Amino acid sequence: MLGVIVGLLLAAIMARFSVIERALMPYLVISQTVPLIALAPVLVSWSGRLKPFGFTFEKWTTAALLGAFLAFFPMAVAGVRGLKSAPSESIELLDSYAASWWQGLYKLRLPSAIPFLVPALKLAAANAVIGVLVSEISIGLRFGIGRLILSYGQEASGDPPKVYTAIFGAAVLGLAMAALVVIAEKVMTRNRAPEGRLA
Repeated sequence: MLGVIVGLLLAAIMARFSVIERALMPYLVISQTVPLIALAPVLVSWSGRLKPFGFTFEKWTTAALLGAFLAFFPMAVAGVRGLKSAPSESIELLDSYAASWWQGLYKLRLPSAIPFLVPALKLAAANAVIGVLVSEISIGLRFGIGRLILSYGQEASGDPPKVYTAIFGAAVLGLAMAALVVIAEKVMTRNRAPEGRLA
C-alpha cells in the first residue's frame, strides 16, 4: 500500500509539473536497477542509526519498505501516463469553469487514468511480493517465507516435500495480493461503462 500511495503522489506531482517529471524520471528508472539483494543489508545497517519520530526500524520493517520500493515504480510511471491521457476537450471544459488543477485531478484525470492504473497495480503487487521474499532471504529475517525457501532448499536432499511447503506459501501470498488487486479494480471501475458500450 505504501508503494502504491508514494507512486501515485509522485505521478500527480510529475503530471502537474513537467520540469519535475523530466528531472525525476531518469532517477526513478535508475532506482530500479539497484540489486535488491545488495540493498537490503545496507538498509538494515542504516535502520539501526535512523529513528524518525522515535520509531525503531525492525527487520520486518526493512522487508516491507523494500517491497514498497519495488511497487512504487510501476504506479508512478503508469500514473503519469494515465493522468496525462485525459481528453483535451474535457480539460478545456474544466478550465472554462475555472476549476483548479487538483479539482481536475479528482474529477477527470484520475478516472481517465484507471485503465493505466489497474495493470500497474497488478505489476506492483507482484513486485512487492518478490521484493519482500528477496529481502527476507538477504537480511535473514526469521520465519519469513523467503527465509523458509532458502532453509528448506538446503534440506531438499533429505526432505524434498519440505521445499514445496515454502513455495506453496509464497504462491498463496501472491494469490492474496492478486485478489486485493481484483477487489481494487472492481471498486475503481464500478461506475465505468463496459468496453464497447456507451455510458
